[in-house]
Amino acid sequence: MLKNYFKIAWRNLKKNRLYTFVNMAGLTIGLCSCILIGLYIWHENSYDRFNVNADRIVRLTMEYGDKSGSEKVALTGTKPGPEFKRNFPGVEKFCRVIKTPTVVGIGDKLYDEKNFLYADSAFFQMFSFNLLQGDDVSALNAPDKVVVSRKMAEKYFGSVDNAFGKTLRINSDKDFLVSGVAENPPGNSQIQFDFVSSFTSLPISKTEEWYTANYITYLMFTNAREVAPFRTNMEAYMKDVSTKLNREEGSYLTYHLEPLTSVHLSSSLDGLEPNGNITYIYVLGVIAILILAIACINYTNLATAQSAGRGAEIGIRKVLGVKRWQLFTQFISESIILSFISLILAIALTIELIPSFNNVTGKNLSYSTLFHPVPILIFIVLGLLVSFLSGAYPAFILTNSKMVNILKSGFRLSSSGGSLRKSLIVFQFVISVFLFSTTIIILQQTSYIRHKSLGYNKDQVIALPVDRKMREGGLQAFKDALLLNPNIVSVTGAYETPVVVGWGDGITADNGTTKKNIMVNAMPVDLDFVKTLGIKIIAGSDYTLADKNSIDTSNEGKNLHYSFMLNETAVRELGWTPEQAIGKTVSKGVDGTIKAVVKDFHIASLHEPVKPLLIFLFPDFTRTLMVRISGKNIPAAISFLESTWKQRVTHRPFEYHFLDEDYQSLYTAEFHTAQIFSIFSTIAIALACLGLFALAAYATVQRTKEIGIRKVLGASAFNITSLLSADFLKLVLIALVIASPLGWWAAHQWLQDFAYRISIHWWVFPVAGISAILIALVTVSFQAIRAALGNPVTALKTSE
Repeated sequence: MLKNYFKIAWRNLKKNRLYTFVNMAGLTIGLCSCILIGLYIWHENSYDRFNVNADRIVRLTMEYGDKSGSEKVALTGTKPGPEFKRNFPGVEKFCRVIKTPTVVGIGDKLYDEKNFLYADSAFFQMFSFNLLQGDDVSALNAPDKVVVSRKMAEKYFGSVDNAFGKTLRINSDKDFLVSGVAENPPGNSQIQFDFVSSFTSLPISKTEEWYTANYITYLMFTNAREVAPFRTNMEAYMKDVSTKLNREEGSYLTYHLEPLTSVHLSSSLDGLEPNGNITYIYVLGVIAILILAIACINYTNLATAQSAGRGAEIGIRKVLGVKRWQLFTQFISESIILSFISLILAIALTIELIPSFNNVTGKNLSYSTLFHPVPILIFIVLGLLVSFLSGAYPAFILTNSKMVNILKSGFRLSSSGGSLRKSLIVFQFVISVFLFSTTIIILQQTSYIRHKSLGYNKDQVIALPVDRKMREGGLQAFKDALLLNPNIVSVTGAYETPVVVGWGDGITADNGTTKKNIMVNAMPVDLDFVKTLGIKIIAGSDYTLADKNSIDTSNEGKNLHYSFMLNETAVRELGWTPEQAIGKTVSKGVDGTIKAVVKDFHIASLHEPVKPLLIFLFPDFTRTLMVRISGKNIPAAISFLESTWKQRVTHRPFEYHFLDEDYQSLYTAEFHTAQIFSIFSTIAIALACLGLFALAAYATVQRTKEIGIRKVLGASAFNITSLLSADFLKLVLIALVIASPLGWWAAHQWLQDFAYRISIHWWVFPVAGISAILIALVTVSFQAIRAALGNPVTALKTSE
């Protein structure tokens, strides 16, 4: 019996090739979109869940502050990990991790490696990174040991087997033993590495400090139930610690716990790798459902409309005694066949599109995920769900028709059925206009991000790394050599570039009667920092060679007196005007005089407002060299930089990056989001128009005799085209009215994540609507014009 149902269903699908093709194409595209988005969501939600101990591991984040405010960072000092393990029995292990670019050498070859970690000995015991060589206990249990990834073992030694027990030269001054080879970290890990060296290799490992925050700290508990009591007890413990640290009145230090598996999507603080965004996951999930809904609506509309031509079939079957449930099963069988063929095609299309989708999302999704048991079960459920969502209503309409009416006048769709189809068309275009309008706004915001003035000139500035050897071995001479070339405009140094300033500090201003404390970002810089980056001084003057020569670090720093620059925001929070601030004394542990006030400039992404900033002249802290080059001959400037580097910096390879590229990388997630929205809003509109095209074709066939009569009575092709198009265009206009406020609300909510954002312009929604109307008009008019140009005699011969 069941075989017969499917056999007849297959014949009917072959008989109505146009509608079968339209439905299959729509469902395939809709399901493919849904699967691609589902893969992305699956990947994002799977972060760090491969770790066997994931439920017992937390990341520590630090909060510190005083009466003036507070700051939260993902970094900690070296002390909290060992301190909490000593004092809280529930803490089984701790691991401090720092990521630092490192020069790795073998023979006469040098490589600048970005993914180089230092970590405590518990690293491979806490995290489930598979060791191919070595063991998790001894791999990092002594100084000067390093574990390399499979990729690095093959790069440096040719194979995994050849790496273990060999040595690598680190930072050109010490040989490290390769004590292990690890499998490459999975893509869904927030900890990515090519090398992991023992934390005890760092001089800082010999001291424990609360406030020198450069490290990510993880704790692993004896069991998951220990986390909650530890949180409570730790807060009380840190209150005592804050008191004993003898900081300024009102200052405090505490820590928060983030479950390992929630860091990637739920934390607002980046760590070793940039975080994802849970909001984007929700939005993409909704988009997947909406696109699938459009595809299902197409099927429902077409199947319902097509049913008018199956009256004879239904009537004969009922005369022959076929039960209602048997008819229902027959029509659902057609839906199941179509849905599962579409699903198979969608999976094949997904496999083909995954590489391109990876380029858009910046992820490394694998089609192998599709064939795990859970996804296969989801596919089966999805296929059945689509079958019943798409086919249930048409099947219900067909099987509930009265046999007498069918035999008397054929099957006719009720007015309520027509209303439903119109409602579904409206719903389709509401989705399409909603996605189109929000995509326009996202593209506007990303364009705003790209082109907004930051308060400094990031273009044509090259950043070069600076290490201890360079600082001690003639950094100034290297800078002077660069300036001899006409393509080099200026050179400066700083602890880090202004793209993202991670150094947090506090300063105190004494007004005579009261002390004012504020939290600031801090930037140690060299001469010509303001000049090289084009920062505007609004009061005071720039640093000079005399300022640099006056830096006195003798007597263990007791003679040190800083020269400060503050930004407008810092001066305002201290209660001064820029002019009043000049010559004032402020302290950041060591006193300094304010030499200048600079115009506010951005030192973080536009998600955050400009914060108070302290700039101080201290070349010994230089870790980055910034070189402004002439735009006339950029290749020549880079070539000169490389040749000069190789002559004077022989211990590390030449590596550089442009400041504007670093800035763009802050918004990778936003740029990916804009691309994803553009793609899927286009798909949504295409699917809606696909359904509209088929419905217009059906409506044209249904009104063939009417068209013939109108042409005989003198109606022009334009009149008939307008007549047939008008009903559909009215539905698109209704969709525009509904979608506009929804689009405005969604875009407004998304923009709240940016401290600096565009205003939503009213014209966005008419543009989105008019675009949808024009696309719909072209879609419908193709069928309407074809009917209008047909022979009226042929039309009048057509039976109703």
